[in-house]
Amino acid sequence: MAGQFRLPYGRGQYQEIAIAEKNYLGTLAHHEVSLQPGQNDLAAALARPVASPPLREIVKPGEKIALVTSDITRPCPSHQLLPPVLKELELAGVKDQDITIIMATGNHRQHTEAEKQRLVGEEIYARYRCLDADAKDAVYLGETRRGTPVEIFRPVVEADRRILVGNVEYHYFAGYSGGVKAIMPGCSTPRAIQANHRMMVEPGAHAGEIENNPVRQDIEEVLNFLSVDFIVNVVLDEHKDVLAAFAGHPIAAHRQAARYLDGIYKVNIAEPADIVIASAGGFPKDINLYQAQKAIDNARRAVRPGGILILVAACPEGLGDATFAAWVAAAQKPEDMIERVHTNFELGGHKAAAIAMVLQDIRIYLVSSLPVQVARQIFLEPFSNLTQAYHAALRELGAEAKVLLIPQAGAVLPCLE
Repeated sequence: MAGQFRLPYGRGQYQEIAIAEKNYLGTLAHHEVSLQPGQNDLAAALARPVASPPLREIVKPGEKIALVTSDITRPCPSHQLLPPVLKELELAGVKDQDITIIMATGNHRQHTEAEKQRLVGEEIYARYRCLDADAKDAVYLGETRRGTPVEIFRPVVEADRRILVGNVEYHYFAGYSGGVKAIMPGCSTPRAIQANHRMMVEPGAHAGEIENNPVRQDIEEVLNFLSVDFIVNVVLDEHKDVLAAFAGHPIAAHRQAARYLDGIYKVNIAEPADIVIASAGGFPKDINLYQAQKAIDNARRAVRPGGILILVAACPEGLGDATFAAWVAAAQKPEDMIERVHTNFELGGHKAAAIAMVLQDIRIYLVSSLPVQVARQIFLEPFSNLTQAYHAALRELGAEAKVLLIPQAGAVLPCLE
């Protein structure tokens, strides 16, 4: 039913829009979730692991354990996931001093001690050794078939057992987060991450693709050089609460989590729309354009070639990355960024190239607090409110243009039937 709609914008705010019935195709939202008993119970997942013995039967007293979890840029609730895993290790006879908890910082900044404490919880922080992955202390193990150097943080390599904890959501070129991604790129070097991520321009490197995805295949080839003994992966709802937990084999358990995610967040559409109005989902998903880019990549799948995507994203912290900003400033046209990512891949710049690739097929109107000149610099058309942007799109594509809404485009993945 057409009418008045609200889309999340920034911290606790909304952008409103009135859409006539003749234009309104519908609103894309995730499928309703019916929780099965015990499905979100970590202890139950650990007791019934996928394609693996229970963790307490894998580890032995006296072994050194590397327990890798997500950094602060990820929604993974480490403070909830770590206690049952640590309990399993305790029941297996592993001593506290033999466990190192490692935050998979990848190419992100190091944490403050207060951030580490907040991530894992006060009790765990006080009881166990907690480290950030450090690219300056990495061990070279060889090269994947695609030429990616396998360079992993030394404490991960030197441990007797490796356990990976994380959440599974869509990733715009690795297909999905989670699984082995915790150590590659999570505990890897910038050189290795760049070599892996430059495959983002190859066929199959997109959200929701896994078996034919060159980026994910390259990530999982790390298992030829370094074993992973066990993973614990969860799927979260939009409030970051655990919907389902999966534990066990690093590939099999991850694939089960990905299938569960698809059942909720992959949404079929019969036809693409002329205009798609998409919100990144509000704060923190629209804190800057670097983060909001994920919503662009998902929502573009619902826009017909030559159509218009209206992105609602406050972006109070601007572009959000210095390299991203430098690539934008240096480009005369979107194609410059695509050409550059092929010849001189650079982390940060890859996000600019990803937006440029979308601009080859559709136009993007941006409703944000970004300065007009900054939005235009990245070849987006700026608007201060959604009503202005929508009426401009109707003038461009005609009064009969068909419109789809995606209020949580950072999470929902439209798929053409």
